[in-house]
Amino acid sequence: MIEAHLRRLRARHSISDAEEAAIRAAIGEIRDFPARGTLVEAGEEMSHSMLLLKGLICRYKDLSDGQRQITQVHVPGDFPDLHSFTLKKLDHSIMTLTPTRIAFVPHANLNVITERYPHLTRVYWFSTNLDAAIHREWELSLGRRTALGRCAHLLAEFRFRLEVVGLATKNGYDLPISQIDLSECLGLTPVHVNRSLRRLREDGIVTFRTGRVVIHDLARLEEAGEFDPAYLYPVAVPI
Repeated sequence: MIEAHLRRLRARHSISDAEEAAIRAAIGEIRDFPARGTLVEAGEEMSHSMLLLKGLICRYKDLSDGQRQITQVHVPGDFPDLHSFTLKKLDHSIMTLTPTRIAFVPHANLNVITERYPHLTRVYWFSTNLDAAIHREWELSLGRRTALGRCAHLLAEFRFRLEVVGLATKNGYDLPISQIDLSECLGLTPVHVNRSLRRLREDGIVTFRTGRVVIHDLARLEEAGEFDPAYLYPVAVPI
């Protein structure tokens, strides 16, 4: 049920049997959701956080004219709104991009973890810091990378993050989202995204088609996006 989450945690930290049991005990309801549904509205009072078990969800903000900016895409194993435990309401919305399975973790149960398991509390603190690091890298892309660089960097990041939870290899991964979704991640028009993806395909670097990313040359993909996984803190961190 939470294997992807445990794999994500153990990629960087040592999680004891007692801590694993505490995580499992903290989970309340588990529900399935269809694609394209809003899970949390900005400003909504929160009494739980969501652990993503299956599918893809995103955080986003809208302008009054309907334009949307996706600020992060979450993959299985992520705790997308763990920060709602302290904030109690979010300044952004969360929606499903694909059919999704989510475990709800009541904040009261997270409070038990903070009181009884200080090491696990620090692990989850690290997790929210990692989310912030991803946000900063996306901000760099939005502000400074070219359209081609943005596309390449995002595809390289997805590959890395999905590989951590066993859902990608160096040769590719499933990504069942649209070019419109990518445009809302990258701050580009769908036309610019299409052109960038075509260029990456024609250069023999990567192909994104029918929900699948096929990587022909990983080194060149990472070079095109100036992708350095250091901001994802891939090495075990003692806390």
